[in-house]
Amino acid sequence: MRISGFASGMDIDSMVNDLMKAESMPLQKMQQEKQLLEWKRDDYRAMNTLLLDFRSSLTNMKLTTSYRARQVSSTDESKINATASSAASQTSFEISEVKQLATAAKLKSEGAISASDADKIDSSKSLYNQNDKLATQVSWKQGAIENETINATANDETIALDANGAVDSSAMNVQLNGKGYEVVTGVTQADLSENQVLLDENNNTLTFATGVLKEGDKVKAEYAHDGLNIDEKELTQATNSYRLSGRSIDISSFELNITGSTDSDGTYTIDQNSANGDTYDLVDNGNVIGTINTNTGAISFNNELDEGTTISAQYQQNYSSFSLGAHTKDGETHRDFLIRGNESLDQVISKVNTSNTGLSMMYDSFTDQLTLSRKETGNFNEGGDEIITGGAFIDNVLRFGNATETGGNNAVFSINGIEDTERTSNNFQIDGVTFNLKQTFTAGEGPVSVNVSNDTEAVYENIKEFVDTYNTLIDSINSKVNQEYYRDYDPLTDDQRASLSEKQQEDWEEMAKSGLLRRDSILQSGLSSMRTDFYTPVNGDTSSVYNQLAEIGITTTSNYLDGGKLEINEAKLKEALEEDPDAVENLFRGSGEEYGEQGIMHRLTDSVNNTMDRITERAGRATATNQQFTIGRNLDDVNKQIQNFEDRLTQVENRYWRQFTAMEKAMQQYNQQAAYLQQQFGGMGM
Repeated sequence: MRISGFASGMDIDSMVNDLMKAESMPLQKMQQEKQLLEWKRDDYRAMNTLLLDFRSSLTNMKLTTSYRARQVSSTDESKINATASSAASQTSFEISEVKQLATAAKLKSEGAISASDADKIDSSKSLYNQNDKLATQVSWKQGAIENETINATANDETIALDANGAVDSSAMNVQLNGKGYEVVTGVTQADLSENQVLLDENNNTLTFATGVLKEGDKVKAEYAHDGLNIDEKELTQATNSYRLSGRSIDISSFELNITGSTDSDGTYTIDQNSANGDTYDLVDNGNVIGTINTNTGAISFNNELDEGTTISAQYQQNYSSFSLGAHTKDGETHRDFLIRGNESLDQVISKVNTSNTGLSMMYDSFTDQLTLSRKETGNFNEGGDEIITGGAFIDNVLRFGNATETGGNNAVFSINGIEDTERTSNNFQIDGVTFNLKQTFTAGEGPVSVNVSNDTEAVYENIKEFVDTYNTLIDSINSKVNQEYYRDYDPLTDDQRASLSEKQQEDWEEMAKSGLLRRDSILQSGLSSMRTDFYTPVNGDTSSVYNQLAEIGITTTSNYLDGGKLEINEAKLKEALEEDPDAVENLFRGSGEEYGEQGIMHRLTDSVNNTMDRITERAGRATATNQQFTIGRNLDDVNKQIQNFEDRLTQVENRYWRQFTAMEKAMQQYNQQAAYLQQQFGGMGM
């Protein structure tokens, strides 16, 4: 228990605080030492960040692309233009004629797909509801449509479908890991190609060719079967609306059962004579319970159904199907498409365009015609069509069945005396040069020359950017090692902070942080190594024209205060790049594997890595523990000293309080005795 001035009248708290301030002086020194170590660690890490950024520039300058920028000129850009990579040699090409440009295969429907120009189909609306507008109507089938995704559990396993009816083999879309497969029936597994899948119609199973299906593969199957869609749900709250999972409902197969409702229990069907667009009445013996939209599957009830009511619906959907494929540079593609009656022509087109068949489809509302185009140019099926269609919907309804294919040609040209060579694209590469054929021309019109030369300006800018980066690094490091150190500015104590404004604290701290890396041996050694790397001759290849930077116009500035910054004589460097770009590259990168380490960039990389390693050893990384670097270990030591000293201060403070408390108790006892004696003497006087 601490007693503060109760008997003595003294301000014991202030006295103990003053005594502890004196006792705490060594602690403040330790805390200041800790702060200086942390600042120094952060300064080192900032230098390492700069070196890391510079090393990225070194990495770029070790790549051939920094020195082999190429520019290409064509004598007739309207016919041929070209670009070149760094791998291209400085050479020229002569294209004497272009007989044929590469084209993409195309199919145009035979004619309009609508029955009347005056009443064309709306490509954004349901195909089923516009069937009578089509010149050739869709023969819609009825069945249940399923989607399944099955992960194979073993190689070459048979995939079982969860269908409650006979599967329609002509209306199946089977994909293995995103690739479409042609569905076939009535053959054996041995008869299958790698692009086919066998449907066993008796067991509703899928089998791929041997070796195609692997454990873990993903099989997706969208298909129709002659069973029923079954929807069943128990209502969790009262409602007067419900939506079926399917769309384009076949009105003749629909049946709805409701149980558990106060007013609406029963079995309901669609009144086929009550059509109002896509909406029909739901009836039971003439009793209308509500309506159903057969296009969307939305049901509206006249009376609200109670919570807990069970709704069960069985029905089939209207559907059709078709297939598409193409011959491409990657081989033959195939995809089956299953169409629901509620889908529009726009949705069908979107399915085609987003598939991996390599084809795109377009509908032109003015001519009421469609086109199918292969997305890449060239001939990949010599003597045959490039685009493959299958099914009454695509061939008859959309009228591609008898359409004549155009295009699908290779580019044919003559180059450097080689006549009638071919490419599948008008854009192709030869020896690092990418050509773009833009139009045909004959030999009589004269050849087009394409010349590849070194892009001196681009290489110069690469070197200049690197020199600027190096100068920035040198300036930053020099500013640290030459920074003024102010001995009279120690880190602020808490008491000192309390007496200063925020601006004064910032100014003081700036001075206290200054010069912590002044004349630092690691940074000075790193600067010296980098300067040596630049000035030491590169003698790896004795045949090289240049072995020092000064020979290509890169020297140190005349101002010694710049600390070794580089400057470029633009005219001299560009002259060197024009006369012998390979020699300039060898100077920076080294000449061949046997000299690779002697190129300036390689030497600089070694020096930078060595400096960064030394800094990391001293100051660590942000993710390092204190025991992994020198300053960190010093910080741990200081922290231990601070903790021990704080424990000692606690003991000293407790001792002071015990002494003052004892004094207070003694004085209290004295005061009590004095008061007692005074009382006794006062009584005797009376």
